[in-house]
This record gives sequence, C-alpha cells and structure tokens, in this order.
Amino acid sequence: MSAGPLRGRVVRLGDDVDTDAIIPGPYLNLTDPAGLGEHLLEGYDPELSRRIAPGDILVAGENFGCGSSREQAPVAILARGVGAVIAASYARIFLRNAINLGLLAIESREASAGLLEGDAVDIDLAQGVIAGERSGSFAVPPTPPFVAQIIAQGGLVPWVRRRLEERSAAGGGVDHEP
Repeated sequence: MSAGPLRGRVVRLGDDVDTDAIIPGPYLNLTDPAGLGEHLLEGYDPELSRRIAPGDILVAGENFGCGSSREQAPVAILARGVGAVIAASYARIFLRNAINLGLLAIESREASAGLLEGDAVDIDLAQGVIAGERSGSFAVPPTPPFVAQIIAQGGLVPWVRRRLEERSAAGGGVDHEP
C-alpha cells in the first residue's frame, strides 16, 4: 500500500460505522484475510458490500471504526483491495490498528462532507490534496513521515523487519529512533 498518489472511486458511508458493521461477528473466526474481505461491510449494507471493488475509496462520516478493537476490520478493508478510507473522524483504536496494518486512513471533515458517491478521486498526500472529478479539491494535512513510512511498508511489522534488516546489514545495533 502506498501513501499516495492513488486514484479510486468513492463509496460513501455514514456516521458511526462500527467494527461489527465493517466485519460482522460471525466471520471473526476466519483466519484468511481474503475471507474477511468477502464479508466487508455486510453488517452495514449487504448490497453496498457486493458493489465494493478493488481500488475503491471508502468515505465515511464521524467516528468511523467505533465499537470493538478488532483488527479484523482494517484487515477486511485491506483484503478487499480498498485503496484508502477518508473519514471526518476515527475511533482512536481503529485508527491505530489501520496504521499498524498499513491501511491509509485520512481524516478530513471537508473531504468527508464534500466527496460525492461514485466520483473518481485522486489522493496525493505529498501535495496535500484530495481531488474529485465532480466534487472539487480538498486540502489535507501532511501525513507525518513516520506514519507515511509505515503505510508505505505495508504496516508496522514489515516496517520493523526492514529497519532491523537495514541495521543488521550496516553492522549496527538497534536504535530507538524512528
């Protein structure tokens, strides 16, 4: 997963989409990410769930990912091939899980309110802009470099592995700097 630029189609969701709506409880026993992805958002809207395609951009309102701390929610989003999630705000634990797993989660009240269903959208975090073909452009704050590195590496575990390999190859020890 890249922190941008990327292009996708907007799929709009509402406020307070909880983790049980993102991946319903009956599927939590699945261990294959692809299996989780097949059931993405079935608890929110089964018809919408069937329409989500790889590369789509989920656009939600307030408090996206509220509810439990289940990591399966961002795993299901990633497994379905969703390019990014844009929301007015996130539940704190969902946002942390998203970053740790390499899911691009952008917080922007303006983009969340202004992006139109089905619109083609370009996200360029290096330029700090989200631009919809019909929706207009929205400025977004830069992603902190450390977070952008984690997203670009596909999550925290791959990021740490790479850092350890680089340190080992350089003959150095492990430091505690990002």
